[in-house]
Amino acid sequence: MAIEDNPVSRRKYGEELKRRREDAGYTQEELSELTFISRTHLAHMEAGRRIPNVEDARRLDQALKTGGFFERFLPTLDGKAVAEHFEEALEFEGQAVVIREYAPKVVPGILQTEAYAKEVLDSGSTPKSDQERDQLLVTRLERSGILEDFDSPVVWAILDEAVLRRHVGGPAVMCEQLRHIVSLGEGRRIRVHVLPFSVGYHALMEGFVSLMWFKDQPPIAYVEGLKSGRVWEDPAVVRECQVAYDHALGDALSHRESLALIRSVAEEYEHAARTDQHP
Repeated sequence: MAIEDNPVSRRKYGEELKRRREDAGYTQEELSELTFISRTHLAHMEAGRRIPNVEDARRLDQALKTGGFFERFLPTLDGKAVAEHFEEALEFEGQAVVIREYAPKVVPGILQTEAYAKEVLDSGSTPKSDQERDQLLVTRLERSGILEDFDSPVVWAILDEAVLRRHVGGPAVMCEQLRHIVSLGEGRRIRVHVLPFSVGYHALMEGFVSLMWFKDQPPIAYVEGLKSGRVWEDPAVVRECQVAYDHALGDALSHRESLALIRSVAEEYEHAARTDQHP
């Protein structure tokens, strides 16, 4: 697909440009003067109607001190970058009207903040170049776009307590990540349930599971392990996964109790982050 034919990617590019401009404390007019890009063109880029050429992207990186991010971002706009075993599941995810996921160790992709996702991608067993990492990061952040529609898909997430307690990227990153989940839960965009350590062994202990339902096709299940993943369409297998999910849900904390726990752990991380800054 040509870059000009991918409006979703253009929009994500624009959102990232606006966020980083605002984080740097610049108005559009100020960034225009620094980069020699017209304010109108910048406005169109932030709205997802235009993308920069390579030279403009380099000037944006220099002005915003983004280390080449926007130049590396350009090749990602005409395709998605995901692990090969997840490609089929990604297509289903974009069509689903209901998604129910269980995460044993890491926050599910559609709920990840940029800082958390970047740490996950940087910490893989196979070293990645900055461009490879950024391609994966862009796709990871694009996936969260399915939550922009308040009504669809309906998303439930069961998180093992290990997801909350495992330090990914340090206290500040974890605090931001957990508060993002709380915000989605308090805003009624998702339902979240924590499986506390006190439950012990439970029905979904063995790995990540994503259940998806659709308007005009049977439900599917996606299960994932180390460097592997599989989409199951066999009704018997899908039903087994659904039953296991229901059993685990029965062992989990309520939505309200889960939000309270996540909020409490986020506060612990916030305190730790302050201590790190002011020993």
